[in-house]
Amino acid sequence: MGKRAETIILPLELLRHLKPSEFNDSHEYHIWQKRQLKILEAGLLLHPSIPLEKSNAFAVRLRDIIRSSESGPIDTGKNSDTMRTLFNSVVSLAWRSANGTPTDVCHWADGYPVNVHLYVALLQSIFDIRDETSVLDEVDELLELMKKTWSTLGINRPIHNVCLTWVLFHQYVATSQLEPDLLGASHTMLTEVAADAKKPDRDALFLKVMSSVLASIREWSEKRLFSYHDYFQKGTISVIDNLLPLALTAMKIIGEDILLTGESPEKEKEERSMNSQGNRVDGYIRSSLKNAFKKASEALLKLAEETEALALNEKEHFSPILKKWHSIASGVAAVTLHSCYGAVLKHYLNCASQLSNETVEVLHRSGKLENVLVQMVVEDSGECEDGGKTMVRQMVPYEVDSIILGLVKQWIDERLQKGQHCLEKAKDTETWNPKSKTEPYARSAVELMKLAKETIHDFFEIPVEITEDLVQDLADALEQLFEEYIAVVASCGSKQNYMPVLPPMTRCHRDSKFMKLCKRATPCSIALEDPTHHHMGPGKEGLLSRPTTSRGTQRLYIRLNTLHYLLTYLNSLDKTLSISRRDSRNSTYFSANNRHRSNKTTSSSYFDSSRSSIAAACQLVSEVAAYRLTFLDSNSMFYESLYVGDMVNTSIQPVLQVLKQNLTLLCAILNDRAQPLAIKEVMKASFEAYLMVLLAGGHSRVFYRSDHEMIEEDFRNLKKTFSTCGEGLIPEDVMEKEAEIVEGVIDLMGESTEQLIEDYNAVTSEASGKEVVDAGHKLPMPPTTGKWNRTDPNTILRVLCHRVDRTANQYLKRSFHLGKKR
Repeated sequence: MGKRAETIILPLELLRHLKPSEFNDSHEYHIWQKRQLKILEAGLLLHPSIPLEKSNAFAVRLRDIIRSSESGPIDTGKNSDTMRTLFNSVVSLAWRSANGTPTDVCHWADGYPVNVHLYVALLQSIFDIRDETSVLDEVDELLELMKKTWSTLGINRPIHNVCLTWVLFHQYVATSQLEPDLLGASHTMLTEVAADAKKPDRDALFLKVMSSVLASIREWSEKRLFSYHDYFQKGTISVIDNLLPLALTAMKIIGEDILLTGESPEKEKEERSMNSQGNRVDGYIRSSLKNAFKKASEALLKLAEETEALALNEKEHFSPILKKWHSIASGVAAVTLHSCYGAVLKHYLNCASQLSNETVEVLHRSGKLENVLVQMVVEDSGECEDGGKTMVRQMVPYEVDSIILGLVKQWIDERLQKGQHCLEKAKDTETWNPKSKTEPYARSAVELMKLAKETIHDFFEIPVEITEDLVQDLADALEQLFEEYIAVVASCGSKQNYMPVLPPMTRCHRDSKFMKLCKRATPCSIALEDPTHHHMGPGKEGLLSRPTTSRGTQRLYIRLNTLHYLLTYLNSLDKTLSISRRDSRNSTYFSANNRHRSNKTTSSSYFDSSRSSIAAACQLVSEVAAYRLTFLDSNSMFYESLYVGDMVNTSIQPVLQVLKQNLTLLCAILNDRAQPLAIKEVMKASFEAYLMVLLAGGHSRVFYRSDHEMIEEDFRNLKKTFSTCGEGLIPEDVMEKEAEIVEGVIDLMGESTEQLIEDYNAVTSEASGKEVVDAGHKLPMPPTTGKWNRTDPNTILRVLCHRVDRTANQYLKRSFHLGKKR
């Protein structure tokens, strides 16, 4: 015709040039004509590549012509008005462009799925008609010719690869799966598709075709792989070597291409994980073996029924006759059948590595058969001297109950092995950040409790009698897992890690060279400041706007929340175990002999040990958090700065301001149940820090007896802060008990120097059992225990060391050679 292929509307040209005379009869011509019009309808009206408006005049005329052709052939002659209208309508519709600009390609067959169906039909021609499992030798030349249709059909290389993959795969299925090489060829093409899928310039048509092809390949192949024992026998097992790579490659493409599934990112991440090669093959193996094992179980159940029927038939019809020549003929038959079935059962159980409903049903049925056969032996041996005991001993027991018990325990162990993942995660990757704002505890704890809940639920779904012993076995296994996890949560060091090193016992004077240096360096305030905190003198309290609680301390709070989350869940699991245990007694399943039922009294709680461990862990973590908060996070404002140099200019108010902020944050992070203990430990740590300021503050702190009233007032304000911020959380008697020691030391600071010396001599004499001799020689220094108390010699001596007066100086120098440093 002298035209380029992409400008030819083939059905239209055929209608124009093929005449009715070229067909056998008018009916044959009519059928052929309707076929050409249907192709034009599909390409131009039903599935156009360029969207078509319903009101398009050319489309309306074409529809009318196609509708009229149903009753009879239309006139396609040169002078036919119908043909002229058909030609104009088809050409006008085919030469449209998306943006209205002129185009050099007509669009009559490049809409999806018309174009793909036509191209797949072309690709089918690569197979030999005489042997449909073989590809023609001229395949390369044929495919090269087919490339000439790409512009007409809207096909490109990626779409060609997908279509050829499908044609090869479909031909393998259509030819009764006789040629595995077709699967191999399909897989080779699928690797090309995988490469195309990764390219950034993929078009929408490619994704549509690929999605459809992969879904079909996946459905067909996985149906066989999930039950490969049924589909592949001895002569066809090697096919798996061709099918498996194809299925895995399809899974990989689906898993890697988020545009194919249209799911959320979280769903996509899960899909990728499930589609990993190891996981998929693992799933095929488990599924196929379970299906095959289920069929084996069904066969064994049927065998048990047939064996019992055989035994009863032997007893009823044959044994009465044989008994004339053999007194225990029925017993011999029963022993024989017991042995034969036992061999089959043993082989079956060697394959039954996991507990399943089918396995339990087989075991129950086997136990019933064993009872029938044993009863036959006993009845037939009644006249024997030993009552048939010898024959019964020949019957190796099936031990149904023991096997069931062992399988249940094995099931428990296997299920809780998954809990090790939570432990490893907590040890290695747990950040101790909250799971969310509404769930302020560790993710690993949520996973652990979810596993425990599912395990308990599934445990009581096992079709066996759940005895108290089995429930206790499950509870013990869970508790061991909980104990290990609690230990991980509690592994956060100790409070001693944050205690400052006590300075040597020494003397200092406010006019010492050290203090003068401090005054010159900080003329507005003698307090030593940490540049990372906002320490303030009087009148600056309002400048503090945030707590000093570090991220590390906040993560300790999350550990506390996690422990209380565990405790709440333990109560729920305890209740579930108790209720499920009671319900299980009404189960329709039974234990054949019930040899393992426990006679012990039912425990009211299964997790008492874990509760005790949680209580101890909460105490430890609360202590560590409190001492970290006090001696690390707030150290520069509290222990390092309070009362340094000058009592007046180092008020406790900034410390209290920070403390209030810290306690507010603590209550915001910790759940209600964790707050009382945590605040109590912060109070204890703060009281200890205050004592250390008074007794172990180093040579930069000195006190006059007149400072006693201010110190008393400051400590009252410190206690009041805890009463206010922890209202209702710390009982008054608890606070007073903790404050008693501090108040005793403060009382010492209000005593005269002479009284302090007298107190020291008295407690020292009492401890040594003899009078202190003041002969001007150096006395032994009392040991520093850190357990401050108004009756402790070291405590009294430290009050004297911080006392600024002449009597104290003389006593300390004469008795301990401690001179004031200038």
